[in-house]
Amino acid sequence: MPSAFAAGDDELVEAEHLIRDRMSGLDLDLLSLAAVSNVFRTATTVRNHMERNVLKPHSLSWSAFVVLFVLHIWGAKESRELATEAGISGGTLVGVLDTLERKGLAVRQPVLTDRRRVGVALTDAGTTVVEDVMPAFNREEAQVTGDLTAEETATLARLLRIVLRTAEDLDNR
Repeated sequence: MPSAFAAGDDELVEAEHLIRDRMSGLDLDLLSLAAVSNVFRTATTVRNHMERNVLKPHSLSWSAFVVLFVLHIWGAKESRELATEAGISGGTLVGVLDTLERKGLAVRQPVLTDRRRVGVALTDAGTTVVEDVMPAFNREEAQVTGDLTAEETATLARLLRIVLRTAEDLDNR
């Protein structure tokens, strides 16, 4: 990864200028390119930060924690729906569930109405892990948004929901 993509504001703005200059012959919406690139870089950086500083001490990957969180908030789910809600593929979910079951944090159960389908539920130990991890996770969320005002944080959340809905709508066309 070029150092400009892991650097401070000046270097990021410089990278955006380089992209603009090097791609000037193409018909591009450079504001959208910058916005989506920054969303991607931000998401990747925050995810890596959370894995290193919050999840690693609990021997959890990002995907494993998201699966546990989804199950904790919304309850037992069919595996296909769980994969969708966690933002991972079915194949990735299989590996994550193998690990979570081995650790005693989740359990797979056949769906009684159709044994070809599989349900997934959180165990008591899984609930404990989510409840142990969430305060530290949220402290880090507060730190990574700490340079924003409360109003800016609310605006950021609102704007990202709009981008999310738009991308989902495009996928559903």
